[in-house]
Amino acid sequence: MLSWLLLLLGLLAGRLRPAAALHKSLRPDPASWTCLDASKAIPWASVNDDYCDCPDGSDEPGTSACPNATFYCQNEGHIGASIRSSRVNDGLCEYECCDGSDEQPGVCPNVCAQVGQEYRARVEAETKIRKTGAKVRSSYIAFAKKEKRRLEDLVASSSREVAQREKEVARLKDIIDRTESTSAAALELKKESPLYQSLLAHGAALRALKRAHEKLATREQTLADILSALRAGYNPNYQDMAVLEAVRGYEFYAGLPASNDRDRAADADGGGDGEGDGEKSEVEKMMEEEEELGADEWTREQLDKDLGDLLDTDHVSLLLEHDEHVGTGASQAGSILFDLSAYIPDALVPQYEALKDSVVSLLETLGIARAPGGTALDTSKARTAFQDAEHDLALTRTEKADAQRELARLFDSEWYGPEGEWKKLDGLCLSKDTGDYTYEVCLFGEARQKPNKGGSSFSLGKFAHWNTAAGAAPGTPEYYARAQYAKGARCWNGPERSVALVLACGTENALLGVAEPEKCEYQITGTSPALCRPLDTDTDAGAGAKKGKEEL
Repeated sequence: MLSWLLLLLGLLAGRLRPAAALHKSLRPDPASWTCLDASKAIPWASVNDDYCDCPDGSDEPGTSACPNATFYCQNEGHIGASIRSSRVNDGLCEYECCDGSDEQPGVCPNVCAQVGQEYRARVEAETKIRKTGAKVRSSYIAFAKKEKRRLEDLVASSSREVAQREKEVARLKDIIDRTESTSAAALELKKESPLYQSLLAHGAALRALKRAHEKLATREQTLADILSALRAGYNPNYQDMAVLEAVRGYEFYAGLPASNDRDRAADADGGGDGEGDGEKSEVEKMMEEEEELGADEWTREQLDKDLGDLLDTDHVSLLLEHDEHVGTGASQAGSILFDLSAYIPDALVPQYEALKDSVVSLLETLGIARAPGGTALDTSKARTAFQDAEHDLALTRTEKADAQRELARLFDSEWYGPEGEWKKLDGLCLSKDTGDYTYEVCLFGEARQKPNKGGSSFSLGKFAHWNTAAGAAPGTPEYYARAQYAKGARCWNGPERSVALVLACGTENALLGVAEPEKCEYQITGTSPALCRPLDTDTDAGAGAKKGKEEL
Protein backbone atom coordinates (compact mmCIF):
# COMPACT_ATOMS: atom_id res chain seq x y z
CA MET A 1 0.00 0.00 0.00
CA LEU A 2 2.90 2.30 0.69
CA SER A 3 4.31 1.88 -2.82
CA TRP A 4 1.00 2.95 -4.35
CA LEU A 5 0.96 6.06 -2.16
CA LEU A 6 4.51 6.89 -3.23
CA LEU A 7 3.55 6.57 -6.87
CA LEU A 8 0.54 8.85 -6.32
CA LEU A 9 2.70 11.43 -4.53
CA GLY A 10 5.10 11.34 -7.46
CA LEU A 11 2.31 12.14 -9.86
CA LEU A 12 1.05 15.00 -7.70
CA ALA A 13 4.53 16.43 -7.28
CA GLY A 14 5.01 16.61 -11.05
CA ARG A 15 7.93 14.21 -11.15
CA LEU A 16 5.94 11.57 -13.03
CA ARG A 17 3.61 12.82 -15.79
CA PRO A 18 0.64 10.82 -17.07
CA ALA A 19 1.65 8.29 -19.70
CA ALA A 20 -0.84 6.06 -21.44
CA ALA A 21 1.61 3.19 -21.46
CA LEU A 22 2.28 3.39 -17.73
CA HIS A 23 -1.14 3.28 -16.17
CA LYS A 24 -2.28 0.55 -18.57
CA SER A 25 0.03 -2.00 -16.98
CA LEU A 26 0.06 -1.07 -13.29
CA ARG A 27 -0.46 -4.21 -11.28
CA PRO A 28 -1.69 -4.42 -7.69
CA ASP A 29 1.58 -5.97 -6.51
CA PRO A 30 2.75 -4.12 -3.37
CA ALA A 31 6.29 -5.42 -3.62
CA SER A 32 7.24 -4.91 -7.30
CA TRP A 33 6.27 -3.42 -10.62
CA THR A 34 6.44 -5.34 -13.91
CA CYS A 35 7.80 -3.70 -17.11
CA LEU A 36 5.31 -3.21 -19.92
CA ASP A 37 7.05 -5.77 -22.10
CA ALA A 38 6.84 -8.24 -19.16
CA SER A 39 10.58 -8.72 -19.39
CA LYS A 40 11.23 -8.22 -15.65
CA ALA A 41 9.81 -7.05 -12.35
CA ILE A 42 11.49 -4.28 -10.41
CA PRO A 43 10.90 -2.78 -6.95
CA TRP A 44 8.67 0.25 -6.82
CA ALA A 45 11.62 2.25 -5.58
CA SER A 46 13.24 1.77 -9.01
CA VAL A 47 10.31 3.36 -10.85
CA ASN A 48 11.07 6.89 -12.01
CA ASP A 49 14.40 6.94 -10.15
CA ASP A 50 16.32 8.43 -13.11
CA TYR A 51 17.81 5.03 -13.94
CA CYS A 52 16.58 2.84 -16.78
CA ASP A 53 15.82 -0.65 -15.47
CA CYS A 54 13.32 -1.94 -18.07
CA PRO A 55 14.56 -2.70 -21.61
CA ASP A 56 11.53 -0.92 -23.06
CA GLY A 57 12.08 2.13 -20.82
CA SER A 58 8.59 1.90 -19.34
CA ASP A 59 9.88 2.37 -15.76
CA GLU A 60 11.07 5.96 -16.44
CA PRO A 61 8.19 7.91 -18.06
CA GLY A 62 8.96 10.99 -15.99
CA THR A 63 12.73 11.20 -16.51
CA SER A 64 15.15 11.15 -19.42
CA ALA A 65 17.00 8.06 -18.23
CA CYS A 66 15.60 5.75 -20.96
CA PRO A 67 16.22 7.02 -24.51
CA ASN A 68 13.62 4.68 -26.05
CA ALA A 69 10.72 5.66 -23.78
CA THR A 70 7.98 8.16 -24.61
CA PHE A 71 6.39 10.94 -22.59
CA TYR A 72 2.85 12.15 -23.17
CA CYS A 73 1.93 15.84 -22.89
CA GLN A 74 -1.78 16.45 -22.29
CA ASN A 75 -1.68 20.05 -23.63
CA GLU A 76 -5.10 21.09 -22.33
CA GLY A 77 -6.60 23.67 -24.71
CA HIS A 78 -4.65 22.26 -27.64
CA ILE A 79 -3.80 18.79 -28.98
CA GLY A 80 -1.92 16.22 -26.91
CA ALA A 81 1.47 14.99 -28.12
CA SER A 82 4.18 12.45 -27.27
CA ILE A 83 7.93 13.11 -27.12
CA ARG A 84 10.98 10.99 -26.40
CA SER A 85 11.73 10.60 -22.70
CA SER A 86 15.27 11.75 -23.38
CA ARG A 87 13.83 15.24 -23.92
CA VAL A 88 12.17 15.32 -20.48
CA ASN A 89 13.81 17.50 -17.79
CA ASP A 90 16.53 18.62 -20.19
CA GLY A 91 15.98 22.30 -19.43
CA LEU A 92 14.45 23.01 -22.85
CA CYS A 93 10.83 23.90 -23.46
CA GLU A 94 9.66 21.54 -26.17
CA TYR A 95 7.31 22.91 -28.82
CA GLU A 96 5.20 19.75 -28.69
CA CYS A 97 4.53 20.23 -24.96
CA CYS A 98 2.94 23.67 -24.89
CA ASP A 99 1.77 23.06 -21.29
CA GLY A 100 5.40 22.80 -20.05
CA SER A 101 4.79 19.38 -18.52
CA ASP A 102 8.09 18.02 -19.88
CA GLU A 103 10.02 20.13 -17.36
CA GLN A 104 9.80 20.86 -13.65
CA PRO A 105 6.99 23.21 -12.58
CA GLY A 106 7.83 26.84 -13.25
CA VAL A 107 10.47 26.13 -15.90
CA CYS A 108 8.22 26.31 -19.00
CA PRO A 109 5.03 28.41 -19.12
CA ASN A 110 1.72 26.93 -20.22
CA VAL A 111 0.94 28.56 -23.57
CA CYS A 112 -1.54 25.96 -24.84
CA ALA A 113 -4.42 28.44 -24.90
CA GLN A 114 -2.56 30.78 -27.24
CA VAL A 115 -1.09 27.99 -29.35
CA GLY A 116 -4.46 26.25 -29.62
CA GLN A 117 -6.18 29.46 -30.71
CA GLU A 118 -3.58 30.13 -33.39
CA TYR A 119 -3.77 26.52 -34.55
CA ARG A 120 -7.55 26.61 -34.87
CA ALA A 121 -7.42 29.91 -36.78
CA ARG A 122 -4.84 28.46 -39.16
CA VAL A 123 -6.89 25.29 -39.69
CA GLU A 124 -10.01 27.38 -40.35
CA ALA A 125 -8.17 29.49 -42.95
CA GLU A 126 -6.74 26.38 -44.62
CA THR A 127 -10.20 24.79 -44.68
CA LYS A 128 -11.66 27.88 -46.33
CA ILE A 129 -8.93 27.86 -48.97
CA ARG A 130 -9.45 24.18 -49.55
CA LYS A 131 -13.21 24.58 -50.02
CA THR A 132 -12.74 27.42 -52.51
CA GLY A 133 -10.01 25.53 -54.36
CA ALA A 134 -12.13 22.37 -54.46
CA LYS A 135 -14.86 24.28 -56.33
CA VAL A 136 -12.32 25.41 -58.93
CA ARG A 137 -10.98 21.86 -59.12
CA SER A 138 -14.49 20.55 -59.83
CA SER A 139 -14.64 22.90 -62.85
CA TYR A 140 -11.34 21.38 -64.04
CA ILE A 141 -12.89 17.91 -63.79
CA ALA A 142 -15.96 19.06 -65.74
CA PHE A 143 -13.65 20.43 -68.43
CA ALA A 144 -11.87 17.08 -68.63
CA LYS A 145 -15.16 15.27 -69.25
CA LYS A 146 -16.02 17.67 -72.08
CA GLU A 147 -12.50 17.29 -73.44
CA LYS A 148 -12.95 13.51 -73.49
CA ARG A 149 -16.02 13.83 -75.72
CA ARG A 150 -14.23 16.34 -77.96
CA LEU A 151 -11.18 14.12 -78.34
CA GLU A 152 -13.31 11.04 -79.07
CA ASP A 153 -15.16 12.95 -81.79
CA LEU A 154 -11.85 14.25 -83.15
CA VAL A 155 -10.37 10.74 -83.31
CA ALA A 156 -13.46 9.45 -85.12
CA SER A 157 -13.55 12.30 -87.65
CA SER A 158 -9.77 12.08 -88.17
CA SER A 159 -10.05 8.37 -88.87
CA ARG A 160 -12.68 9.01 -91.55
CA GLU A 161 -10.62 11.84 -93.00
CA VAL A 162 -7.47 9.69 -93.08
CA ALA A 163 -9.34 7.00 -95.02
CA GLN A 164 -10.61 9.57 -97.53
CA ARG A 165 -7.20 11.17 -97.97
CA GLU A 166 -5.54 7.79 -98.43
CA LYS A 167 -7.93 7.08 -101.30
CA GLU A 168 -7.21 10.51 -102.78
CA VAL A 169 -3.44 9.95 -102.56
CA ALA A 170 -3.78 6.55 -104.24
CA ARG A 171 -5.92 8.09 -106.98
CA LEU A 172 -3.44 10.89 -107.67
CA LYS A 173 -0.53 8.45 -107.63
CA ASP A 174 -2.29 6.36 -110.25
CA ILE A 175 -2.85 9.47 -112.38
CA ILE A 176 0.86 10.34 -112.22
CA ASP A 177 1.85 6.82 -113.21
CA ARG A 178 -0.53 6.82 -116.19
CA THR A 179 0.44 10.34 -117.19
CA GLU A 180 4.13 9.46 -117.21
CA SER A 181 3.40 6.37 -119.31
CA THR A 182 1.34 8.33 -121.84
CA SER A 183 3.11 10.19 -124.64
CA ALA A 184 2.33 13.80 -125.53
CA ALA A 185 1.09 12.77 -128.95
CA ALA A 186 -1.29 10.21 -127.43
CA LEU A 187 -2.60 12.78 -125.02
CA GLU A 188 -3.22 15.33 -127.79
CA LEU A 189 -5.16 12.66 -129.62
CA LYS A 190 -7.29 12.05 -126.53
CA LYS A 191 -7.92 15.79 -126.16
CA GLU A 192 -9.58 15.78 -129.57
CA SER A 193 -12.38 13.59 -128.22
CA PRO A 194 -15.86 15.20 -128.00
CA LEU A 195 -15.97 14.44 -124.26
CA TYR A 196 -12.90 16.52 -123.50
CA GLN A 197 -14.02 19.37 -125.73
CA SER A 198 -17.41 19.34 -124.01
CA LEU A 199 -15.71 19.50 -120.59
CA LEU A 200 -13.73 22.54 -121.69
CA ALA A 201 -16.84 24.24 -123.03
CA HIS A 202 -18.81 23.57 -119.85
CA GLY A 203 -15.94 24.88 -117.73
CA ALA A 204 -15.72 28.08 -119.76
CA ALA A 205 -19.48 28.58 -119.54
CA LEU A 206 -19.47 28.05 -115.77
CA ARG A 207 -16.67 30.56 -115.29
CA ALA A 208 -18.55 33.14 -117.37
CA LEU A 209 -21.76 32.52 -115.45
CA LYS A 210 -19.96 32.80 -112.13
CA ARG A 211 -18.39 36.11 -113.14
CA ALA A 212 -21.75 37.47 -114.33
CA HIS A 213 -23.46 36.27 -111.15
CA GLU A 214 -20.92 37.98 -108.91
CA LYS A 215 -21.17 41.19 -110.91
CA LEU A 216 -24.97 41.11 -110.74
CA ALA A 217 -24.93 40.42 -106.99
CA THR A 218 -22.66 43.43 -106.44
CA ARG A 219 -24.93 45.71 -108.48
CA GLU A 220 -28.01 44.42 -106.67
CA GLN A 221 -26.45 45.18 -103.29
CA THR A 222 -25.48 48.67 -104.43
CA LEU A 223 -29.00 49.35 -105.65
CA ALA A 224 -30.47 48.02 -102.40
CA ASP A 225 -28.25 50.37 -100.40
CA ILE A 226 -29.35 53.35 -102.52
CA LEU A 227 -33.05 52.53 -102.14
CA SER A 228 -32.67 51.89 -98.43
CA ALA A 229 -31.08 55.30 -97.97
CA LEU A 230 -33.84 56.87 -100.08
CA ARG A 231 -36.53 55.19 -97.98
CA ALA A 232 -34.93 56.39 -94.76
CA GLY A 233 -34.50 60.01 -95.91
CA TYR A 234 -37.34 60.99 -98.27
CA ASN A 235 -40.15 63.35 -97.21
CA PRO A 236 -43.58 62.00 -98.21
CA ASN A 237 -45.12 65.47 -97.76
CA TYR A 238 -43.56 66.67 -101.03
CA GLN A 239 -45.90 64.37 -102.96
CA ASP A 240 -43.16 63.31 -105.36
CA MET A 241 -44.88 60.36 -106.97
CA ALA A 242 -41.73 59.07 -108.69
CA VAL A 243 -39.88 58.86 -105.38
CA LEU A 244 -42.93 57.47 -103.63
CA GLU A 245 -43.36 54.71 -106.22
CA ALA A 246 -39.67 53.85 -106.01
CA VAL A 247 -39.88 53.57 -102.20
CA ARG A 248 -43.09 51.53 -102.31
CA GLY A 249 -41.60 49.22 -104.92
CA TYR A 250 -38.48 48.70 -102.83
CA GLU A 251 -40.58 47.99 -99.73
CA PHE A 252 -42.55 45.37 -101.62
CA TYR A 253 -39.38 43.81 -103.03
CA ALA A 254 -37.64 43.72 -99.64
CA GLY A 255 -40.74 42.62 -97.73
CA LEU A 256 -40.89 45.82 -95.65
CA PRO A 257 -44.06 47.44 -94.34
CA ALA A 258 -45.30 50.66 -95.87
CA SER A 259 -43.58 53.48 -94.03
CA ASN A 260 -44.11 57.11 -93.09
CA ASP A 261 -42.06 59.39 -90.94
CA ARG A 262 -43.25 57.71 -87.76
CA ASP A 263 -42.58 54.20 -89.10
CA ARG A 264 -39.12 55.15 -90.33
CA ALA A 265 -38.34 56.72 -86.95
CA ALA A 266 -39.41 53.50 -85.24
CA ASP A 267 -37.24 51.51 -87.66
CA ALA A 268 -34.31 53.75 -86.82
CA ASP A 269 -34.88 53.27 -83.08
CA GLY A 270 -35.12 49.54 -83.61
CA GLY A 271 -31.67 49.44 -85.17
CA GLY A 272 -32.60 48.90 -88.81
CA ASP A 273 -35.14 49.14 -91.55
CA GLY A 274 -36.78 45.82 -90.86
CA GLU A 275 -34.55 43.71 -93.06
CA GLY A 276 -33.06 41.90 -90.07
CA ASP A 277 -36.36 40.74 -88.57
CA GLY A 278 -35.97 37.32 -90.10
CA GLU A 279 -39.07 37.61 -92.31
CA LYS A 280 -38.75 36.89 -96.03
CA SER A 281 -39.98 39.35 -98.64
CA GLU A 282 -42.95 38.63 -100.88
CA VAL A 283 -40.68 38.43 -103.91
CA GLU A 284 -38.42 35.94 -102.18
CA LYS A 285 -41.41 33.84 -101.19
CA MET A 286 -42.70 33.88 -104.76
CA MET A 287 -39.30 32.93 -106.13
CA GLU A 288 -39.05 30.05 -103.66
CA GLU A 289 -42.50 28.81 -104.62
CA GLU A 290 -41.72 28.95 -108.33
CA GLU A 291 -38.23 27.54 -108.00
CA GLU A 292 -38.23 23.78 -107.68
CA LEU A 293 -34.84 22.19 -108.05
CA GLY A 294 -34.42 19.05 -110.04
CA ALA A 295 -33.00 15.87 -108.56
CA ASP A 296 -29.45 16.61 -109.77
CA GLU A 297 -29.48 20.41 -109.52
CA TRP A 298 -27.28 22.23 -107.05
CA THR A 299 -28.65 24.40 -104.30
CA ARG A 300 -27.45 27.95 -103.72
CA GLU A 301 -25.30 26.77 -100.81
CA GLN A 302 -23.62 24.16 -103.01
CA LEU A 303 -22.95 26.77 -105.68
CA ASP A 304 -21.34 29.12 -103.17
CA LYS A 305 -19.29 26.33 -101.57
CA ASP A 306 -18.31 23.88 -104.33
CA LEU A 307 -18.40 25.81 -107.60
CA GLY A 308 -14.85 27.06 -107.20
CA ASP A 309 -13.51 23.52 -106.71
CA LEU A 310 -15.44 22.31 -109.73
CA LEU A 311 -13.93 25.03 -111.92
CA ASP A 312 -10.42 24.13 -110.69
CA THR A 313 -10.78 20.49 -111.81
CA ASP A 314 -7.81 19.19 -113.83
CA HIS A 315 -9.50 18.08 -117.06
CA VAL A 316 -6.46 16.17 -118.29
CA SER A 317 -6.39 13.99 -115.19
CA LEU A 318 -10.13 13.52 -115.50
CA LEU A 319 -9.71 12.45 -119.12
CA LEU A 320 -7.08 9.86 -118.21
CA GLU A 321 -9.27 8.51 -115.42
CA HIS A 322 -12.15 8.23 -117.86
CA ASP A 323 -10.03 6.26 -120.34
CA GLU A 324 -8.96 3.89 -117.60
CA HIS A 325 -12.54 3.44 -116.43
CA VAL A 326 -13.81 2.74 -119.96
CA GLY A 327 -10.90 0.55 -120.93
CA THR A 328 -10.76 -1.56 -117.77
CA GLY A 329 -13.69 -3.80 -118.62
CA ALA A 330 -12.72 -4.26 -122.26
CA SER A 331 -9.10 -4.99 -121.45
CA GLN A 332 -10.09 -7.53 -118.82
CA ALA A 333 -12.59 -9.25 -121.10
CA GLY A 334 -10.44 -9.29 -124.22
CA SER A 335 -6.96 -9.53 -122.82
CA ILE A 336 -6.69 -13.26 -123.55
CA LEU A 337 -8.93 -13.33 -126.61
CA PHE A 338 -6.77 -10.90 -128.61
CA ASP A 339 -3.39 -12.00 -127.23
CA LEU A 340 -1.94 -14.19 -129.98
CA SER A 341 0.89 -15.39 -127.76
CA ALA A 342 -1.70 -17.22 -125.66
CA TYR A 343 -2.38 -19.55 -128.66
CA ILE A 344 1.28 -20.24 -129.45
CA PRO A 345 3.22 -23.04 -127.75
CA ASP A 346 5.62 -21.75 -125.13
CA ALA A 347 8.62 -23.00 -127.12
CA LEU A 348 7.74 -20.71 -130.07
CA VAL A 349 6.93 -17.56 -128.06
CA PRO A 350 10.46 -16.03 -128.31
CA GLN A 351 10.50 -16.41 -132.11
CA TYR A 352 7.00 -14.88 -132.27
CA GLU A 353 8.00 -11.86 -130.19
CA ALA A 354 11.11 -11.29 -132.32
CA LEU A 355 9.10 -11.50 -135.55
CA LYS A 356 6.46 -9.13 -134.15
CA ASP A 357 9.07 -6.54 -133.16
CA SER A 358 10.63 -6.71 -136.62
CA VAL A 359 7.29 -6.21 -138.39
CA VAL A 360 6.28 -3.32 -136.11
CA SER A 361 9.66 -1.66 -136.59
CA LEU A 362 9.31 -1.90 -140.38
CA LEU A 363 5.80 -0.41 -140.29
CA GLU A 364 7.02 2.48 -138.12
CA THR A 365 9.89 3.14 -140.53
CA LEU A 366 7.49 3.25 -143.49
CA GLY A 367 5.22 5.62 -141.54
CA ILE A 368 2.33 3.21 -141.54
CA ALA A 369 2.30 2.69 -137.75
CA ARG A 370 2.91 5.27 -135.01
CA ALA A 371 5.60 4.64 -132.44
CA PRO A 372 4.24 4.10 -128.90
CA GLY A 373 6.91 6.37 -127.52
CA GLY A 374 7.11 10.13 -127.81
CA THR A 375 7.69 13.26 -125.88
CA ALA A 376 6.98 12.76 -122.18
CA LEU A 377 4.08 14.68 -120.71
CA ASP A 378 4.49 17.53 -118.25
CA THR A 379 3.41 15.96 -114.95
CA SER A 380 4.26 18.94 -112.74
CA LYS A 381 0.62 19.84 -112.08
CA ALA A 382 -0.36 16.27 -111.25
CA ARG A 383 2.74 15.80 -109.10
CA THR A 384 2.04 19.04 -107.21
CA ALA A 385 -1.50 17.86 -106.50
CA PHE A 386 -0.12 14.50 -105.36
CA GLN A 387 2.43 16.10 -103.04
CA ASP A 388 -0.21 18.41 -101.57
CA ALA A 389 -2.47 15.42 -100.94
CA GLU A 390 0.38 13.53 -99.27
CA HIS A 391 1.11 16.55 -97.07
CA ASP A 392 -2.54 16.86 -96.05
CA LEU A 393 -2.63 13.14 -95.29
CA ALA A 394 0.44 13.41 -93.05
CA LEU A 395 -1.10 16.37 -91.18
CA THR A 396 -4.34 14.48 -90.65
CA ARG A 397 -2.48 11.41 -89.39
CA THR A 398 -0.49 13.60 -86.98
CA GLU A 399 -3.68 15.24 -85.75
CA LYS A 400 -5.24 11.82 -85.17
CA ALA A 401 -2.15 10.53 -83.32
CA ASP A 402 -2.05 13.64 -81.10
CA ALA A 403 -5.73 13.26 -80.25
CA GLN A 404 -5.27 9.57 -79.42
CA ARG A 405 -2.27 10.37 -77.20
CA GLU A 406 -4.12 13.12 -75.34
CA LEU A 407 -7.15 10.87 -74.92
CA ALA A 408 -4.95 8.14 -73.41
CA ARG A 409 -3.35 10.63 -71.01
CA LEU A 410 -6.59 12.37 -70.02
CA PHE A 411 -7.46 10.10 -67.08
CA ASP A 412 -4.02 8.55 -66.64
CA SER A 413 -2.83 8.93 -63.04
CA GLU A 414 0.73 9.53 -64.23
CA TRP A 415 -0.34 12.45 -66.43
CA TYR A 416 -3.52 14.49 -65.89
CA GLY A 417 -4.79 12.58 -62.86
CA PRO A 418 -7.47 9.92 -62.37
CA GLU A 419 -10.19 12.55 -62.75
CA GLY A 420 -8.41 14.58 -65.44
CA GLU A 421 -8.13 17.58 -63.11
CA TRP A 422 -4.75 18.68 -64.54
CA LYS A 423 -5.81 18.69 -68.22
CA LYS A 424 -7.26 22.20 -67.91
CA LEU A 425 -3.79 23.45 -66.89
CA ASP A 426 -1.93 21.84 -69.79
CA GLY A 427 0.22 24.59 -71.32
CA LEU A 428 -0.58 27.16 -68.60
CA CYS A 429 2.54 29.29 -68.00
CA LEU A 430 3.20 30.85 -64.58
CA SER A 431 5.93 33.40 -63.87
CA LYS A 432 7.70 34.84 -60.84
CA ASP A 433 9.86 37.99 -60.86
CA THR A 434 12.72 37.74 -58.36
CA GLY A 435 14.41 41.03 -59.25
CA ASP A 436 17.33 39.95 -61.43
CA TYR A 437 15.45 37.16 -63.18
CA THR A 438 11.94 36.17 -64.13
CA TYR A 439 11.24 32.45 -63.84
CA GLU A 440 8.55 30.97 -66.06
CA VAL A 441 7.12 27.48 -65.65
CA CYS A 442 4.69 26.05 -68.21
CA LEU A 443 2.78 23.10 -66.80
CA PHE A 444 3.56 19.95 -68.79
CA GLY A 445 5.85 22.15 -70.90
CA GLU A 446 9.14 23.94 -70.32
CA ALA A 447 10.63 26.06 -67.52
CA ARG A 448 12.81 29.05 -68.41
CA GLN A 449 14.97 31.66 -66.69
CA LYS A 450 14.80 35.15 -68.24
CA PRO A 451 17.15 37.98 -67.18
CA ASN A 452 15.31 41.24 -66.47
CA LYS A 453 18.21 43.45 -67.58
CA GLY A 454 18.75 41.95 -71.02
CA GLY A 455 20.51 38.86 -72.19
CA SER A 456 19.65 35.38 -73.31
CA SER A 457 17.10 33.23 -71.53
CA PHE A 458 17.96 29.69 -70.44
CA SER A 459 15.94 26.52 -70.48
CA LEU A 460 15.60 25.03 -67.01
CA GLY A 461 14.22 21.77 -68.38
CA LYS A 462 11.04 20.21 -69.70
CA PHE A 463 8.39 18.35 -67.76
CA ALA A 464 9.65 14.85 -67.05
CA HIS A 465 7.41 13.30 -64.39
CA TRP A 466 5.52 13.82 -61.16
CA ASN A 467 6.82 12.96 -57.70
CA THR A 468 8.69 9.65 -57.63
CA ALA A 469 9.59 9.69 -53.92
CA ALA A 470 8.75 6.65 -51.81
CA GLY A 471 5.17 6.72 -50.58
CA ALA A 472 3.95 9.10 -53.31
CA ALA A 473 1.74 6.76 -55.32
CA PRO A 474 0.09 7.95 -58.55
CA GLY A 475 -3.33 9.39 -57.81
CA THR A 476 -2.47 10.65 -54.31
CA PRO A 477 -2.10 14.36 -53.44
CA GLU A 478 1.55 13.78 -52.55
CA TYR A 479 2.21 12.51 -56.07
CA TYR A 480 1.04 15.76 -57.70
CA ALA A 481 2.62 18.01 -55.05
CA ARG A 482 5.97 17.85 -56.87
CA ALA A 483 6.71 18.04 -60.61
CA GLN A 484 10.19 17.47 -62.00
CA TYR A 485 11.60 19.36 -65.00
CA ALA A 486 14.85 17.96 -66.40
CA LYS A 487 17.40 18.23 -69.22
CA GLY A 488 17.66 22.01 -69.28
CA ALA A 489 20.57 24.06 -70.64
CA ARG A 490 23.89 22.98 -69.17
CA CYS A 491 25.49 25.30 -66.65
CA TRP A 492 29.02 26.52 -67.28
CA ASN A 493 31.29 23.90 -65.75
CA GLY A 494 28.25 22.32 -64.11
CA PRO A 495 25.27 19.98 -64.59
CA GLU A 496 22.19 20.42 -66.73
CA ARG A 497 19.67 22.82 -65.23
CA SER A 498 16.61 21.26 -63.59
CA VAL A 499 13.57 22.40 -61.61
CA ALA A 500 11.54 20.83 -58.82
CA LEU A 501 8.11 22.48 -58.83
CA VAL A 502 6.60 22.08 -55.34
CA LEU A 503 2.86 22.78 -55.28
CA ALA A 504 0.24 23.06 -52.57
CA CYS A 505 -3.52 23.64 -52.43
CA GLY A 506 -4.45 27.23 -53.24
CA THR A 507 -7.28 29.27 -54.70
CA GLU A 508 -5.26 30.24 -57.79
CA ASN A 509 -2.43 28.98 -59.96
CA ALA A 510 0.61 31.01 -58.95
CA LEU A 511 4.33 30.80 -58.21
CA LEU A 512 5.35 31.92 -54.74
CA GLY A 513 9.12 31.63 -54.50
CA VAL A 514 12.33 30.47 -56.16
CA ALA A 515 15.37 28.92 -54.48
CA GLU A 516 18.58 27.27 -55.70
CA PRO A 517 19.58 24.71 -53.04
CA GLU A 518 22.24 23.22 -55.33
CA LYS A 519 24.11 24.63 -58.28
CA CYS A 520 21.74 24.85 -61.28
CA GLU A 521 19.09 22.86 -59.39
CA TYR A 522 16.11 25.12 -58.71
CA GLN A 523 13.16 24.65 -56.40
CA ILE A 524 10.07 26.70 -57.22
CA THR A 525 7.07 26.74 -54.90
CA GLY A 526 3.52 27.51 -55.93
CA THR A 527 -0.17 26.81 -55.47
CA SER A 528 -2.90 25.29 -57.60
CA PRO A 529 -6.61 24.53 -57.07
CA ALA A 530 -6.00 21.16 -58.74
CA LEU A 531 -4.48 19.98 -55.44
CA CYS A 532 -7.52 20.98 -53.35
CA ARG A 533 -9.34 17.73 -52.71
CA PRO A 534 -12.98 17.95 -51.54
CA LEU A 535 -13.46 17.82 -47.78
CA ASP A 536 -14.50 14.40 -46.48
CA THR A 537 -17.39 15.19 -44.18
CA ASP A 538 -17.25 11.93 -42.25
CA THR A 539 -13.49 12.02 -41.81
CA ASP A 540 -13.52 15.66 -40.83
CA ALA A 541 -16.31 15.06 -38.33
CA GLY A 542 -14.44 12.14 -36.81
CA ALA A 543 -11.24 14.13 -36.65
CA GLY A 544 -13.07 17.04 -35.04
CA ALA A 545 -14.60 14.79 -32.41
CA LYS A 546 -11.24 13.25 -31.65
CA LYS A 547 -9.64 16.67 -31.50
CA GLY A 548 -12.33 17.95 -29.13
CA LYS A 549 -11.87 14.93 -26.91
CA GLU A 550 -8.12 15.51 -26.73
CA GLU A 551 -8.60 19.16 -25.84
CA LEU A 552 -10.96 18.40 -22.94
